[in-house]
Amino acid sequence: MLKKPTDGRFGDPPPLSRTSEAGTSFLGRLKERKIVQAVAAFAGVAWIVYEIVHWVLVAHFHWPEGILDITLVTFLGALIGIVVWFWHRGGPEKPRGVKVEVLVVPLIMLVTLAVDVNLALDMAGISGKTALVSLAALGLGIAWIVFKSLQWAARSQDAATDAIKELLPSEPGPEKSIAVLPFKNISPEEGQEYLSDGITDEIISDLSRVRMLRVISRSSAMTYKGSTKTIPEIAKDLNVRYVLEGSVRKAGTNLRIAAQLIEAGSDTHVWAEKFVGSLADVFDIQEKVSRAIVIALEHKLAPDEEKTITDRPIQNLRAYECYLMARRDMYQCSEESMERALQSLTHALEIYGESALLYAAMGLVHLQLYNTGFRTTEETLKKAEKYLDRTIALEPESSHRYHLTGTIERSRGNLEKAIRSLKKAVDIDANDPDTLGWLGNLLSLYMGRPDLGKPHIKRLIEIDPLVAWNYYVASVYYLAKGRVDRALSMIRRAVQMDPEDRNFKFWESFYLAWSDRVGESVDRLNRIIEQDSGDRVGLLAAFLKHSLQKEKDRAVQVVGKPKRDMLWNDAEAPWLLAGGFSLLNEKAEALSWLERAVARGWANYPLFSRIDPFLANLRDEERFQKLMDRVKRQWENFEA
Repeated sequence: MLKKPTDGRFGDPPPLSRTSEAGTSFLGRLKERKIVQAVAAFAGVAWIVYEIVHWVLVAHFHWPEGILDITLVTFLGALIGIVVWFWHRGGPEKPRGVKVEVLVVPLIMLVTLAVDVNLALDMAGISGKTALVSLAALGLGIAWIVFKSLQWAARSQDAATDAIKELLPSEPGPEKSIAVLPFKNISPEEGQEYLSDGITDEIISDLSRVRMLRVISRSSAMTYKGSTKTIPEIAKDLNVRYVLEGSVRKAGTNLRIAAQLIEAGSDTHVWAEKFVGSLADVFDIQEKVSRAIVIALEHKLAPDEEKTITDRPIQNLRAYECYLMARRDMYQCSEESMERALQSLTHALEIYGESALLYAAMGLVHLQLYNTGFRTTEETLKKAEKYLDRTIALEPESSHRYHLTGTIERSRGNLEKAIRSLKKAVDIDANDPDTLGWLGNLLSLYMGRPDLGKPHIKRLIEIDPLVAWNYYVASVYYLAKGRVDRALSMIRRAVQMDPEDRNFKFWESFYLAWSDRVGESVDRLNRIIEQDSGDRVGLLAAFLKHSLQKEKDRAVQVVGKPKRDMLWNDAEAPWLLAGGFSLLNEKAEALSWLERAVARGWANYPLFSRIDPFLANLRDEERFQKLMDRVKRQWENFEA
């Protein structure tokens, strides 16, 4: 049994403590939002003022008794305004930063003022003005609503625009940029779509190794499958100058591929050609297409680029077809689809024999099963490592070897090793979006070096602008810079692009809580929990919700064994749980989880020592300060 990590070593989760649970009744929510306290204080002050008006102004100085009515109306309007303000400040807010209290309270004050004015006119003997005063108040109210709505809409749009401008130029750069659209499958036989998708993938892969090209990734390109958008529209969406489109027709063993390269600005053809052969010629045809595009763009291949286009890691056609089907299933990210991918890759290995590409793909599928929470056992991670060893034995210097190494080291908590491996993968293949995303994520969030992560994230969004996960990576870049407003803009873009992904919704809730918008955060967390409270995202959502609401018993219950052991070995959960336990004033346990995060390689000194508002409760603790001394040294000495 490993010991508890008070010195930075891995160990078992700390024992749990339990305290009383806060009330969740209506009265409890009133107290939590400080409404009871505010109303009590206001009532005391109002009573004193009313007594002064009554006994001093009316009784002593003989002011008209109507002034008492005006005083009561004013106090009543102010009381309603106070209740509305405090209720909505602590409750769910509307999307896009709309604040209900900022709209409603001024309207309450306008109504109160209109009634007071009418009472004053009646006291003065001026009648017949009630309708006029009411219409004036109504006009001012409508003007206020329109003004604030337009202001919030502009701010929301500006925040998202400003955030993305920093990471993506508004116009295509001087380099030659290209998007390879999904080749259309026009085969008479059913079930041949994997072949057209695979040919698209391989052409993208070939071109992405040419350094002078900026090539849109497979993930973004595939979103245009079946699209009715025009070429200029697609080019504008993807910020590219050139678009390649084509078709694949397979009839028996006969194969025909047609392709055309289009300059999007003028919508004119730069090059077009048809390639005819047998299915056994598919590798040669792919190479010819890639070469023809490079020639059309007037580029001379360097020796290593020449080798990349010529090399085919799998020469057997049947094994290659299995690999293409496995890649298709990998991208669907369900346990069933990944199981099918493993079966296809196993069959490919039986046909072809040992292959670094196939072993690396097997390792990635097992790692994805582990990281997505479908199979979180040590055995799953060891299987990924077994396939990594086989990949290294065959191709010790390939990009897929270093990518797999980096992602495994990240899951193991060896972050500096992970970053070094991912950098080597980028050096070999600068256009692989998965590697760029992990590298930008680790450098920004885990290591607290957003300046080092920015070039990789910028490149990621340039070549893969239509994938939601990439905007999550952009959000943690801004989080590491202390710009939670921009982080929220980026994660909301991810939610809009993939509204079914609960991971993005969790981070949106997290950023809202950081922005002191607890009510809106809890509202979103409840929706996540309703869908599934037993998986990793559901557990973190439930824990964050109870932490924000100061429900200690419920928070502790959520992360009880065996779920606690899973979270203890998670890459991000220790930091998240440290913040939650800090909010609950469970300082010892919060520090144990924070030590666990550090033991797993986290070295984000600015985040821990200054940026994270949830950790504020720990910063005066001696144990925290000693831990930060260690983290600061690691952060200062880190070299990417």
